[in-house]
Parts: sequence; structure tokens; C-alpha cells
Amino acid sequence: MIWARRLKLLTKFGVAALALGALAACGNAQTVYKGQFTLPFETHWGGTTLPAGDYTFTMSSAISPYTLYIRGEKFNAIVMASAADEKVVSGHAQLNLVDIADVQNVKTFDAPELGLTLSYWTPKQKNMGRKEAHQKTVPQTAPASQVSENKTTSIEVRSARR
Repeated sequence: MIWARRLKLLTKFGVAALALGALAACGNAQTVYKGQFTLPFETHWGGTTLPAGDYTFTMSSAISPYTLYIRGEKFNAIVMASAADEKVVSGHAQLNLVDIADVQNVKTFDAPELGLTLSYWTPKQKNMGRKEAHQKTVPQTAPASQVSENKTTSIEVRSARR
């Protein structure tokens, strides 16, 4: 009978210790990368549309899946990279956007502090049929807005690695 009470008490202490350990681990989650950026226009990022404005972001792990937690004044989002490359294109942190059908889309995020370039899903530009592609030409005097090339834009990211 005494052994049963002691075993029951020991089990309660063990469960309590495990619960406290789990809570401590959750509360001690660290941010490995964080920063700020400003979007001057509405931008699609993965499956999310961010309105123009100032944003902060955090990344809690520098291993896959690379997940950014983005906070804005009126909008919060969680965005996961579709791929990562250890070849960093830029010497400073930046978002690389591509214009697809007059909509800005984040294509990559250069994070040199982590030694990574993160890639994100972007919609494919609608391809013209083979016949149309050969027949459609842009006159030399056409304004740049009529040219159907993807334009790229870079947005500075002010980052800090923790």
C-alpha cells in the first residue's frame, strides 16, 4: 500500500516535471533572423497578398522548412519558402520581386547573414500560343509599359541576426 502511494506521488512529480520542461522549451523559442522592410505597393508573396506598408519579420529556425512570420500594421502572414539555395546572389538582405501581369510577386529573398537565398512560388506568366508568339511584335516606338517582359525590382531589407 505504501509503495502504491509512493509510485503515485512519483508519477505526479514526473508528469509535472515533463510539463514544466515542455513549457520552458516553448517559451524559450529563439529568433535566428529578423528584420524590417517597406512595400511601396501591394505585393503577392507565395499564396499571400500583402498591402503596401511597413513590415517586420522573424524566422525562428535556419533549417528547412524556412518559415517567415510577417507582421504589418494591418496584416500578418506566415510564408514558407518553396526552395532554398546556399548561393547568395546579393551582399545585402533584399527581396527580389518580379512583375507578372502587372502584379508584383516576391520571387526570392536574399539573406546573406544566413548564407541563403530563399525562393517563393510565383504564378507562371501566361504563354502565348506558338502562332501568336511569332506574329506578335512590339514596335520600336512602343512605350515600356506595353512590353510583356518580366521586370524585376529589389526592395531593401533591414535585417539583424540574433
